[in-house]
Amino acid sequence: MKILVIGSGGREHAIVHALARNKNIEHLWCAPGNAGIAQEAECVHVQADNIRELFAFARDNKVDLTIVGPEGPLVDGVVDHFRRGGLTIVGPTKTAARLEGSKSFAKTFMHKYGIPTAHYEVVPNLEKGAYLLSFWKGPCVVKADGLAAGKGVKVCRDAAEAKEFLFEVMEKEVFGAAGSTAILEECLHGEEATVMAFCDGKTLVPMPASQDHKRLLDNDEGPNTGGMGAYAPAPVLTPALMKRVEEEIFKPFLKGIAEEGFDFLGIIYFGLMMTPAGPQVLEFNVRFGDPETQVVLPLLESDLSDVLMAVAQKRLSEITVRWKKQSSLCLVLASAGYPGIYEKGKVIKGLSFKPSDPATVFHAGTQQKPEGIVTAGGRVLGVTALGDTLESARDKAYQAANAISFEGKIYRKDIGAKALAVSGRVG
Repeated sequence: MKILVIGSGGREHAIVHALARNKNIEHLWCAPGNAGIAQEAECVHVQADNIRELFAFARDNKVDLTIVGPEGPLVDGVVDHFRRGGLTIVGPTKTAARLEGSKSFAKTFMHKYGIPTAHYEVVPNLEKGAYLLSFWKGPCVVKADGLAAGKGVKVCRDAAEAKEFLFEVMEKEVFGAAGSTAILEECLHGEEATVMAFCDGKTLVPMPASQDHKRLLDNDEGPNTGGMGAYAPAPVLTPALMKRVEEEIFKPFLKGIAEEGFDFLGIIYFGLMMTPAGPQVLEFNVRFGDPETQVVLPLLESDLSDVLMAVAQKRLSEITVRWKKQSSLCLVLASAGYPGIYEKGKVIKGLSFKPSDPATVFHAGTQQKPEGIVTAGGRVLGVTALGDTLESARDKAYQAANAISFEGKIYRKDIGAKALAVSGRVG
């Protein structure tokens, strides 16, 4: 089998790493990839948003299966383009990808099919937003409607703070066209969790629940980021709550995509809040999460290529997906200044890890230069470790992360702390 992975971050490295375990894969490419991915697959010099060149490469090299990492190409219709040309690709079509590409579209879908979610208002312009906020009581969540790399959301203490952020989004256009429309939401209270699932339109197979850490600083302070670390499985999603998720969220989701005629052969990501009233959906993503993928895929016992081919061929119900009975934790090492302006080109030291080492380093923003591997992004590396307990996985990940250095390295010191605090095991 010949496989192409589209993307260049830590998520894509985790996908490539999982696929590389299958020795029956004839050739594994990644476009464009990064310095770490290049150690496990052949990197192709085609950008993830260049759909025509990606298609031409897959066609000319007789690729059997293409896997899309980032949301951009999905929202732009890469799946439609590949399928029109007779190529097998994992991911939703452009219409179905609007479940991530437009938050107002997603909220309308949730409301229509009875999927529990926060009360919301769509804001078409700043004047309407100011009017709505004049009646708003208490905290408010403001979201840019379009794609903003996980940063277009702010939990505001009151209407005044919400107006300020709305001005940034809609008037100053800090997120570009993504902020031409916005969403105001009630502020839900509880603990967040993520459940990703394989979906072939008829069957949905969940992966272990994970918990991401979106804020930059310890104790969930500082600005929102793409994610500073994660762990799995997340104990906040108890078996009883998972049963509710299956009944109240998974089933109406499958009903909804069927009734809407959405062609969804890929990964669906449910961002959840465990509220006193039960689980509610914060957001949909239509692809693997980042950094959730870096903790979930290392727990996969089944062969990833077999599972994804079953998704693409609509036969997910015919296979059994197996998972390791372990815990996994990923710690993100980022560049100083992230998620704002940061410097690149800092030499990274301490990357000489072996396959037998207790931790795996997934490259997110790196580049190979004559002087060595250097930083090339805000999130630079994800250090993942497995353990029989979350405490063991956490210790291994932090020990490995401390052996890596580059100028301006920043990271959170409390990844996994919420879960460990329950049993009093956080140092």
